[in-house]
Amino acid sequence: MTKENNNLTNNLKKLSEIAQWFEECEEIDLEEGLKKVKNATKLIKESKERLKEIENEFEEVKKELDEE
Repeated sequence: MTKENNNLTNNLKKLSEIAQWFEECEEIDLEEGLKKVKNATKLIKESKERLKEIENEFEEVKKELDEE
């Protein structure tokens, strides 16, 4: 697995952990919740960028196959 794919996998795992934290909290600590929301926002942005890169890579592969 490449570094980028590993980062995407790790980001998705971390996002899942953040969502689980919110689901399991009976009373949410606002300061901790804000930190988690900020972290989740960063992870989502990184993941969207990586997914766009992956989409572009697939398009390049498709073009190569169409040329043959």
